[in-house]
Amino acid sequence: MFSGWGLSWAGWFDNRRGEWWLVAQLLLIAAHLLPIWPVPTFWGLVSWPRLLFALGLLLLALGLIRAVQSLLSLGASLSPLPVPKQHNQLIRTGVYSHCRHPMYQAVLLCSLGVVVATGSLVHLGLFVALAVVLRGKARFEELGLRQLHPDYVAYAASTPAIANHWPGLDWRSLE
Repeated sequence: MFSGWGLSWAGWFDNRRGEWWLVAQLLLIAAHLLPIWPVPTFWGLVSWPRLLFALGLLLLALGLIRAVQSLLSLGASLSPLPVPKQHNQLIRTGVYSHCRHPMYQAVLLCSLGVVVATGSLVHLGLFVALAVVLRGKARFEELGLRQLHPDYVAYAASTPAIANHWPGLDWRSLE
């Protein structure tokens, strides 16, 4: 499953397979370990509301479930880089029938879960930055998918990109 990803030392320097998108994504995910700011007392609360905390944990869990579903669906086509593997399969079933980039959707659900569970403006900023990076990475990835799979155009026209009807995360109307 991990073979053929195309990772190379040269790629980290010249971004030949979209390595910089991956680095940006990983840095933003790791930044979610930053402390919560502001703390609930900033909002005039003794503690963050339990209902919001529970809703955030639910979003986080849904994101993790979506990630596992995505990994299982991709199988040998899995790659962390946005340039598709040369002999990959175009997956349009399961979670890929709901959106073209469910792994990115999973990452955003997890990030949103952290925001809702904590009320952290720092993490809200990370969520927005992650959405921008994942949108760019997905657009980069789709260039390669269109070259490898002639039927990708029809799939892209009928299936949301990352999140249905979310400005910036569903660009079907732009195509």
